[in-house]
Amino acid sequence: MRIARRVQDLPPYLFAAIERQIAERRAAGVDVISLGIGDPDHPTPPHIVAALVEAVHDPSTHQYPTNRGEAAFREAVAAFYARRFGVDVDPATEVVPLLGAKEGIAHVPRACLNPGEAALVPDPGYPVYRTSVILSGGIPVDLPLSEEDGFLPDLDSVEGAVWDRARMMFINYPNNPTSAVADLSFFEKAVYYARRHEVLLAHDNAYSEITYDGYRAPSLLEVPGAREWGLEFHSLSKTYNMTGWRLGFAVGGERVVAALGKVKTNVDSGVFNAIQLAGVAALEGPQDCVEHNRNVYRRRRDELVNALRLLGWKVEPPRATLYVWMRVPEGHTSGSFTRELLERARVVVVPGAAYGSRGEGYVRFSLTLPDDELREGVRRIREAFS
Repeated sequence: MRIARRVQDLPPYLFAAIERQIAERRAAGVDVISLGIGDPDHPTPPHIVAALVEAVHDPSTHQYPTNRGEAAFREAVAAFYARRFGVDVDPATEVVPLLGAKEGIAHVPRACLNPGEAALVPDPGYPVYRTSVILSGGIPVDLPLSEEDGFLPDLDSVEGAVWDRARMMFINYPNNPTSAVADLSFFEKAVYYARRHEVLLAHDNAYSEITYDGYRAPSLLEVPGAREWGLEFHSLSKTYNMTGWRLGFAVGGERVVAALGKVKTNVDSGVFNAIQLAGVAALEGPQDCVEHNRNVYRRRRDELVNALRLLGWKVEPPRATLYVWMRVPEGHTSGSFTRELLERARVVVVPGAAYGSRGEGYVRFSLTLPDDELREGVRRIREAFS
């Protein structure tokens, strides 16, 4: 049977390969600790679970969702934007529920790119930006991120010929995998270039609520005029420990929201209504669970960063996200250091090169494992490399 070239050309999905590697080692009797995948280890807060249980018992939730999503969920999203970012959005026309932010990111190039048109994708960056462009028939063009620039793209250096080809640009702050953060002035510049070159600005803001040390992550839509050229993706996965629930949303101008919604009506039937109602409980209910998460990750961050620094490795404490991004020790590549950590310490991390060519020379540690496992991982690394 023939397989489409666009699928054959896709690289293996990063985290599927990591999961397989861990499973193979464990099946062979090797006790492996994974600091790889960013999946929160704490359960979903009880009041959100209770809201789901109540909604599941309501037979009206058992039928197909509406294509636009539950009004109550869209209104909760709009209230969240007003409360958190001071941005007013129309829940009827400027919000679309998603089966997790990843799904919306994967589908938006289909809505906004014609075959052969280009999209700027960050390098290093979340792999789905690039693969979603390929699957839509578009052409991904690297948007380099460097440590010297704080892992922010130098938009002034993008050549005019590249802007002429581009119809989309992905950005992501707080950033995965680098944990870099941006202030509102960066988003102002991004909107300026998007308007000037008529490029859709797709901002992945999934980590906006996982921040530390007084940093407040802004929304792209806080920039005046951003709605005309921007679409922002959010997820409840990391904020509320709901990765398995698959619930997110996109917010932006009416035209692009409608385009994304039109794609979705042709490829899925929407988010289970009961899960959307649980999402209302998450967004509108008590937020102490979010602060609890921040405190847990901050403590784990400090413990991990201090241990890595004591080994003489170069690492800065991140101001946001669930990750620590570290330059590998001298003499190593991302791959060789990852293999050595696995072989000598039985610890799994993600090689930076898996996020793009400019991730070479770095690795990513995740903070989403129980405290005792993190401490054991730190102990193994310390003993193996001291």
